[in-house]
Parts: sequence; structure tokens; C-alpha cells
Amino acid sequence: VQLQASGGGLVQAGGSLTLSCAASGKIVGVNVRGWYRQTPGKERELVALILNNGLTNYADSVKGRFAISRDIRANTVALQMNSLIPEDTAVYFCYAKTNYDRVYWGQGTQVTVSS
Repeated sequence: VQLQASGGGLVQAGGSLTLSCAASGKIVGVNVRGWYRQTPGKERELVALILNNGLTNYADSVKGRFAISRDIRANTVALQMNSLIPEDTAVYFCYAKTNYDRVYWGQGTQVTVSS
């Protein structure tokens, strides 16, 4: 199973983007899906997670601006990003983890926010 991220691009500060992550097949035992991001020279950091029960978790830096959602039938997870700031510039990776601790990563999509 592969994760395919899409929706990145260049946007001005204050703008919005929506990222989408599609799984190529059913991930058996998945219990968490979400998004991480990474900038050059830094470790990959959590952006947002959504659990099987629908609970969500966000990095403090994006709370109130980003929203994660899922479409169970379509097997996709989306990240709505509003009020973007230059500090949000990063490569965004979609993520899935199973209840037996297998982790899946997407290939990454670049988000660039200009000031």
C-alpha cells in the first residue's frame, strides 16, 4: 500500500491550501492517519493526526488555522490549511500507522508560503 499526497503549491501569506492523501489500497489495522512536515536541516514534525474514533491532535503552531479530516469511503485524509504564514513553508508528508506499529509515509508535497 502506498500513500500519495497532493495539493501543495505556492501561496501568499494569509492564503489557503488543501492537501489530500490517498491510499492505494486498504491499510489493515490502521488506527492513526495524519500529516507531518519537514524543512531543510530540521527533523520531521507533527502537524495533525486523526484517530479511528475521529479524535484529532494538532501542533500548537497550527491550531485554529489547520483542520484535518478524513473520507473513510474514499480512503483519503485531507488537511485544510488557512491563514498560512511563511513559517508553514515545508515539505508535507502524509502518514499512517497501524495497531501493530507499522508506519506508512507518502512521498511529500511542497508547500511554499510567500510573504
